[in-house]
Amino acid sequence: MRYFHSYGPVDCQEHFCVARTALIDNCIEQLIGNPQKGGHYFTLWAPRQSGKTWVMQQVAQAVKDQYKELFHVAMMSMQGIVMEQEDSPDVFLDRVPHLFRRAFKQRIDRPRSWEELSELFLADSGLFDRPVILLIDEFDKLPALVIDRLVSLFRDMYLDRSNFVLHGLALIGVRAVLGVDSERGSPFNVQRSLHVPNFTKAEVSDLFGQYQTESGQKVSPEVVNAVHAATCGQPGLVCWFGELLTTKFNPGQDKVIDMAVWEETYLAVVHTEWNNSILNLIKKAQSPYLPQVLDLFTRSDLPFSIRAEWCSYLYLLGVIDKEKNLDGGAVRYVCRFASPYIQTCLYNALTRDLMGERPPILPLEPMDELLDVFSGPELNLPALLDRYVFYLQRLKDSGLNPWHNQPRRTDLHYTEYVGHFHLYAWLQNAVQDYCIVSPEFPTGNGRVDLHLKCTDKEGVIEVKNYTNQAKTKRYIQQAASYASNLTLPSITIALFVPLEDETILARLSKSYEIAGVQIVVRAIGWV
Repeated sequence: MRYFHSYGPVDCQEHFCVARTALIDNCIEQLIGNPQKGGHYFTLWAPRQSGKTWVMQQVAQAVKDQYKELFHVAMMSMQGIVMEQEDSPDVFLDRVPHLFRRAFKQRIDRPRSWEELSELFLADSGLFDRPVILLIDEFDKLPALVIDRLVSLFRDMYLDRSNFVLHGLALIGVRAVLGVDSERGSPFNVQRSLHVPNFTKAEVSDLFGQYQTESGQKVSPEVVNAVHAATCGQPGLVCWFGELLTTKFNPGQDKVIDMAVWEETYLAVVHTEWNNSILNLIKKAQSPYLPQVLDLFTRSDLPFSIRAEWCSYLYLLGVIDKEKNLDGGAVRYVCRFASPYIQTCLYNALTRDLMGERPPILPLEPMDELLDVFSGPELNLPALLDRYVFYLQRLKDSGLNPWHNQPRRTDLHYTEYVGHFHLYAWLQNAVQDYCIVSPEFPTGNGRVDLHLKCTDKEGVIEVKNYTNQAKTKRYIQQAASYASNLTLPSITIALFVPLEDETILARLSKSYEIAGVQIVVRAIGWV
């Protein structure tokens, strides 16, 4: 029986896979163009673990099958080329014989110059007796100067293609193939740039359908939908989730993989399961563009622009994505995290980075058993937030500033996300023996819901920042609707207000009832 595979290219004879026929056909069309006159030189890009290498393997084999002996078809990988950014570009020429031996099965001497390298592709005196289709994988592995040299050679061949046999060329990678890191810009016409998209919901369903057919074990449709919703169809993550659901967390072949199994699996992938791609994304998010990443947790209107360096960097690496919105009748693009799962992993990692592993004082007073929080028929979350407000006061009385060294905006107020992360960190410490606290992002950016699951009780705290009364009223209406959808009798809003005036905070802290749902607003002052 085949199985889910999440690291490296899949083998459809061994692993569950998605055909992606339209994408493969498009790549073939770009490479072949006019078989008699020449194909195109183009770039194929996507974040890590998106299936780029597998797609090009399928393309190379399809060209071989369809065009038989008409072309030399070769895949060349830069994965094993070890060079430093400060190395002379000529060091790459030392690696050329090795690359040609593996890709073309031909032994050549080291080219004495870059011009001699291009002469290997000359039509009248080069190495090949027929047109060449070349696919270069892991192009980003090369130093920027080497990329510039190679791109110059390829561009020259394209413009003088009657004298060269390089019929079609594909460069595969993440950022460098689009010219993002080069002063010269894109290697080729940007219109010839192809993106490997995420799996659609239908393709995710197809993968799990293959598993059910071959294993005989049922996977509930809700689980399949949850996998797609959590990952937004990112191929590497979808297959990793499938691998865990059907192996490590599989309840047994005679049992259904249902939502209980999903919840156990999801909790593990957030907190205990290792994934190199997620680790890489967290490292990228902790780049010089960390302020923009943090802003995304509290803003739903951050404009998306591929021309902005921070935006293109995070987008091409798979940290964020774009979303088309209607704003006052005008269409605009805004930034979104690439998936709820990635957003959750970042939220947990950045909470530890910003707030540390342990609070500077006890999160609760000694002997506080939180009886008023847990003794009733439902969680008393306003009472829990009262403890948080008192915790802030105890910090102040001890001469400790909880916001020390945290970033401020240009108006000298602390940035909105600081309070969000601080409350989450405090809750994890305060109720860790009673509840599981998990952040959820039901509408993407700009909204953080902290879900507390405590044995037989659960509740939700919506974290908001005070701007004005009109927005606060909208928060209350939205919270009521959200609680109703979750069939919760009540919901609590933690409203961070940039002042410490107790009179105003008391006026903002109110209870409301809308359509049978109790909404409690607890205003929290911070300056």
